[in-house]
Amino acid sequence: MKLKDTVNKVFLKQSARAGLLLVIVAALTLEATGIVQYYFSQKGIKEEATRRAESQLEATKLKIINIIDQAEAAVRNSVWLAQWALEVPDSLYAVSRRIVENNPVIVGSTVALVPGYDKKHPLFSPYCFQAPGETGIHVSSLATEEYNYPEQEWFTKPLELQAGYWSEPYIDVGGGDILMTTYSIPLRDRYGRIAGVLTADISLDWLTDLVGNVQVYPNAYSMMISRSGRIMVCPAESLVMRRTAQEVIADMDDTAAFAGVNRSMIAGERGNATIRYNKDVTHIFYAPVEKTGWSMSIMVPDSEIYGNIRRMGLMVKLLQLLGLLMLILILRALMMNQLKFIDLNERKERIESELHIASGIQMSMIPKIFPPFPERKDLDMSATIVPAKEVGGDLYDFYIRDEKLFFCIGDVSGKGVPASLVMAVTRSLFRTVSAHESSPQRILTTMNDSMAEVNESNMFVTFFVGILDLANGHMRYCNAGHNAPIMLTDAKRPLPVEANLPLGVLKGFNFKEQETDMNYDDAIFLYTDGLTEAENLHHELFGEDRMYNVLSARRPSDGQMTAMKEAVREFVGDAPQSDDLTMLFIHYLPEAEPEETERHLILHNDIQQIPQLAEFVETIADEKKLDQATALNLNLALEEAVTNVIMYAYPEGSDGLVDIEAIIRKDSLEFIISDNGVPFDPTKAPEADVTLGAEERRIGGLGIFLVRKIMDSVSYARNDGKNILSMTKKI
Repeated sequence: MKLKDTVNKVFLKQSARAGLLLVIVAALTLEATGIVQYYFSQKGIKEEATRRAESQLEATKLKIINIIDQAEAAVRNSVWLAQWALEVPDSLYAVSRRIVENNPVIVGSTVALVPGYDKKHPLFSPYCFQAPGETGIHVSSLATEEYNYPEQEWFTKPLELQAGYWSEPYIDVGGGDILMTTYSIPLRDRYGRIAGVLTADISLDWLTDLVGNVQVYPNAYSMMISRSGRIMVCPAESLVMRRTAQEVIADMDDTAAFAGVNRSMIAGERGNATIRYNKDVTHIFYAPVEKTGWSMSIMVPDSEIYGNIRRMGLMVKLLQLLGLLMLILILRALMMNQLKFIDLNERKERIESELHIASGIQMSMIPKIFPPFPERKDLDMSATIVPAKEVGGDLYDFYIRDEKLFFCIGDVSGKGVPASLVMAVTRSLFRTVSAHESSPQRILTTMNDSMAEVNESNMFVTFFVGILDLANGHMRYCNAGHNAPIMLTDAKRPLPVEANLPLGVLKGFNFKEQETDMNYDDAIFLYTDGLTEAENLHHELFGEDRMYNVLSARRPSDGQMTAMKEAVREFVGDAPQSDDLTMLFIHYLPEAEPEETERHLILHNDIQQIPQLAEFVETIADEKKLDQATALNLNLALEEAVTNVIMYAYPEGSDGLVDIEAIIRKDSLEFIISDNGVPFDPTKAPEADVTLGAEERRIGGLGIFLVRKIMDSVSYARNDGKNILSMTKKI
């Protein structure tokens, strides 16, 4: 009995030690887990806050640009009428009235003539405007001594720039008498002479409401400054149009950080920064508003972003302590009950299903003329949409910008008119966003956030977007739940794609961008699932095998379209078409790059000619599309070598030549420097000991040291009385 009790005591002591060790390990594990979770949660929340702020900035900017574009279009569309009316200046009132009456965003307009243009009226500027709170059109003249319109910015700047110009915001005393900005465009008469400017005033009251109501977080606030840094929109109304951001910064805690942000905003840059404001860390996000010179920012307190996670962290710690207490109680109960063990295993399974949606959009906005770019020989393209009904939900689009082919294909959920409307919105968003964006990932992110924000009908779009650099065949692409395109190289294979979510499903989703390269005679075939899921009368599917068989033959793009449609038609027979069918075929046929090209530069042994060498290297760097660091290093190496020849190859006072030959290959650059000077092999010169100070180091040797460090190989030869130095850099 005593032996049994002793064994039990020993067992209990060992169990107690094991239990204590388990509690310690559990406590450390929970603390480590909490720290890791807090770190990644904080990181994710910061990224989410950045995306939300940038999305709000982009959406607000698009709304502002929409109003700006309306005003610009109204002025440009009225230029012809103003030119015609110049023959009878008194009829210019009708031009200004027409602009104000037909454009709700415009509160005032004038045709301001150049002083002396009309002999009867030395100063002539008929002004029509709509007073705040009134419905009628008021008519007045800006040609007064008090106003002196020829000295106003809206008059002088467009004449100086000979282009349309948006003025700084101002209170138009004597005109509309409200806070406004003016778009002006130079006006010429039928003889080509500058006659004056045609303007449109827009009130900025709407801007205050639009920017002031941007709410990324409840306690976040926004502001906007003009191109000169003057505050246009701000929570403190007393600062609006009375002080500049630079003046306000002087009273703040983190003056240097604020000043840096202000400089970036005035320079029209986009970015974000963390600053200290009112003794609190604040995150500021800013972006420019194109055409106007304005810049908008959103300021979010640090506590606003991380307040929830910090409260959650405290709650987690309390739960961890509670869990440890429960663990101790459980261990005590286990020891009291002969160390009964409880094994707890939890498994969670998530089932993901792929979304295969059929529908597409067939509308007049998609490209239908093929070949679409008859002047280009490096592209052979064809596309088709065969809708299941009168209107459908499939779409494709493409265009060329900056020698890059932007293309897309998509499939909207559902069919009929609702799907066609979503298609129209999707295509317009693609054109609008991609016009100033060159990243497929950012294009899809912007489109998705815009569509998800107003997706009350719960419709979504599978979408694929690609950007093909026509100069080198490099293609960047991003997929949103669409079928993987087929790459036709030496073999046929699906293009590796990340599935991602379709557009419009989840705002803020992080799309993953991918890239690949296309070579001469490579092609890519994009399609919707209406192709592979086409059914015959026996409910059999056309399938991928039949699609691959049709793609086996090498045909021109229009031949591929014809063959695929014919194959589907023969397979389906008399069965009704159940889904829209869309296909896009892109055949890449660039001109072959020469194996080797040469460039020459001949200099006299005059140190003043060294700048020509920098231009020579810059031309070669641009041709090979080298980065700036590589180009600078090449220029440094050549400058050291050529300077050495100029200074020492020829006797002082004599005239000699330095011949620089550049051989440009696909994977390397070779520079051959030759001269008729005295024999000298720089490769045999001892290398400078760069570990020594400037006073201790022997004169000379540093130039060849730099050349050797920059170039991959350096060699010297003396042939036919010439020094020949060859330097090669691998690209």
